[in-house]
Amino acid sequence: MLIRSVRDVLGDRPVPSVSPAATVREAAHILDHHDIGALVVLDGGTLAGVLSERDVIRRCVAQDADPATATVAEVMTGTPKTVAAEAGLADAIRMMSEGHFRHLPVMEGDACIGLLSIRDIPTEYRMMVERFREMRGGAG
Repeated sequence: MLIRSVRDVLGDRPVPSVSPAATVREAAHILDHHDIGALVVLDGGTLAGVLSERDVIRRCVAQDADPATATVAEVMTGTPKTVAAEAGLADAIRMMSEGHFRHLPVMEGDACIGLLSIRDIPTEYRMMVERFREMRGGAG
């Protein structure tokens, strides 16, 4: 299969999400149930942020907050960078690399239709982009 866009990588898999009002513990259960490292945070269907395992560790557990009472809104990464579903993988890889993050919400208009993980992108695509950068002298 030739991958032409971010949408091609996502396929039609469901988008696990959580409300900003949910507790961190509830979000951790969703992460565990789906065996994933991040969730989109939706507030009434609108993208409010991303909650990653790193957010849970650094902004909740390491700060001695109680996951049973701390809310997702308190520890999530708000207003995350996003990528359009029809964008190319090179664009997504570049955004992740420049922003130093591993998850990127995928948008179709105003709707979040997925969460792209760096692990979703085939290794050969990541390597190809890296080689291209090297050939250009590190410029992105």
